[in-house]
Amino acid sequence: MAAKTKKAIIDVSQQLDKIAEQYQTFQILNEEGEVVNKSALPDLSDEKLKELMTRMVYTRILDQRSISLNRQGRLGFYAPTAGQEASQIASQFALEKEDFILPGYRDVPQLIWHGLPLYQAFLFSRGHFHGNQMPEELGALSPQIIIGAQIVQTAGVALGLKKRGKKAVAITYTGDGGASQGDFYEGMNFAGAFKAPAIFVVQNNRFAISTPVEKQSAARTIAQKAAAVGIPGVQVDGMDPLAVYVAVSEARERAVNGEGPTLVETLTYRYGPHTMAGDDPTRYRTAELDTEWEKKDPLVRFRKFLEAKGIWNEEEENKVIEQAKEDIKEAIKKADDYPKQKVTDLMDIMYEEMPFNLKEQYEIYKEKESK
Repeated sequence: MAAKTKKAIIDVSQQLDKIAEQYQTFQILNEEGEVVNKSALPDLSDEKLKELMTRMVYTRILDQRSISLNRQGRLGFYAPTAGQEASQIASQFALEKEDFILPGYRDVPQLIWHGLPLYQAFLFSRGHFHGNQMPEELGALSPQIIIGAQIVQTAGVALGLKKRGKKAVAITYTGDGGASQGDFYEGMNFAGAFKAPAIFVVQNNRFAISTPVEKQSAARTIAQKAAAVGIPGVQVDGMDPLAVYVAVSEARERAVNGEGPTLVETLTYRYGPHTMAGDDPTRYRTAELDTEWEKKDPLVRFRKFLEAKGIWNEEEENKVIEQAKEDIKEAIKKADDYPKQKVTDLMDIMYEEMPFNLKEQYEIYKEKESK
């Protein structure tokens, strides 16, 4: 190899080091719930802080019960969320009602706190079409199953909001695996070129389904990928709800002020399997790594912070737990009682005008269903 070429490679390596240094992890609370970045503390009232904790605790219970319901055969597809509450709930907490959510399949909690009835979330898990029918007043699409497809959709929705003069944003969620998809770059590039009010949240839980993030990309961070499309990128401690809240709040402010989109990478960890469909995380994660991240639990961290402020205690938390259990019990019953899905339902909602070759089949099913 020529000496000049060797020097060029060394120079590039040094440049990469400098780029990575620009994306230091943003944090407000450390693992002990202590404030380590006082100047960045958000201006949230005690009631708002308690509400954020309430939603996180509620979501953890919802995750536990959903796993149990799945094992009982009462739910279908389910992707566990424990460990990602700060990334999911604190980011949604930074939104306004008029904002539009385009979730991935693990992001049902954000939809629920944005206005999706809990029983519909259960119907979504069961594959019932009503679980995908977002209420009219809820700005959201149903959870995307195709990894990364929601990124391109977000660029379009955000541009639509801009063209209509709305002071609102489109926010989307994916994981580190989604950041390896072509749609990830295409969607961000389009949104950046048109300064569309979008927020792209990558919840980097380190393993996608089972592939370590280090084997997915040579980039030191996912946040730095924003530079390639000319938009801001920030890496956040995804186990710190206050840091996530601040990062998304600031991204939203930039977006509605016409400054374009932002990429937010949250460093987080899912404590359970990728989904309940047979994934075994012990095959690709060590017990030592699990223990390391359990010490970073967002609920433990935020609980310590609130207890130190004197605004949270065990009694408060138990009330939330009992309320969550009661709500889940009622919602699963409502899902059980909801009219069963029929073949003709799917055909009716699939086509505005049914193709002639299906009309005969439709009539056959209609007759069977009437008996």
